[in-house]
Amino acid sequence: MMLSGRTILITGAARGLGRALAQGCAAEGARLVLADIDAEGVAAAAAELGARAVTVDLGDPASISALSEDIAATEGELHGLVNNGAVATNVGGMAFEDIELELWDRVQRVNVRGTWLMTRACSAMLRASGSGRVVNVASDTALWGAPRLLAYTASKGAVMAMTRSLAREMGPDRVGVTCIAPGILTTESTEYVPAARHSLYQDGRAVPGPQSAAEVTGTVAFLLSEAALTLTGQVMPVNNGYVFVT
Repeated sequence: MMLSGRTILITGAARGLGRALAQGCAAEGARLVLADIDAEGVAAAAAELGARAVTVDLGDPASISALSEDIAATEGELHGLVNNGAVATNVGGMAFEDIELELWDRVQRVNVRGTWLMTRACSAMLRASGSGRVVNVASDTALWGAPRLLAYTASKGAVMAMTRSLAREMGPDRVGVTCIAPGILTTESTEYVPAARHSLYQDGRAVPGPQSAAEVTGTVAFLLSEAALTLTGQVMPVNNGYVFVT
């Protein structure tokens, strides 16, 4: 199994893609720490997989620091971090002129600053492991320029840029940093997305039709493995061919 003996932290793991990623990593033998602001949801996910659940607010630097200190004290090591937690629900469907400042700031605070702070908080453990891996979850909206979704699209574009910079900073310690950019997946987390946007993706993919969160898990498990270091700094649109990157 690709992740046997490796301790992996996944944020945003209570539902949707995060929970599917946890299931995929568990199947590959990982020892999991699952984090989410939804204490009840993440506890249920952890119980299902025999993992440990922790509560974290990615908008709160003190909460992020407390999480990393807890992992250091309880697990003693960390081999992989999946920065999946983000604000997405109800951030779209409006013209850029109509976005309120508080909404913009909240999305950047969680999606961008939270990703940076979580990586910073875990960096010492990842470096010490000798084969640390960070997988950032962005979105292909930042690759094709999705309209009426500017706050979210801008935040995920920033995550892609951070991935490249972090790869160079952490590479000397053999820590690989990569990024996946999925499209719309069929999970409970995307039920609010208008049907027209779902159809746009399903009709426009090279492999037509819906895409489940489970279809992304194998890629992420590999990126968290010791074999994936050669891919550091790369952004991968795991969207069944809706967007191609050259």
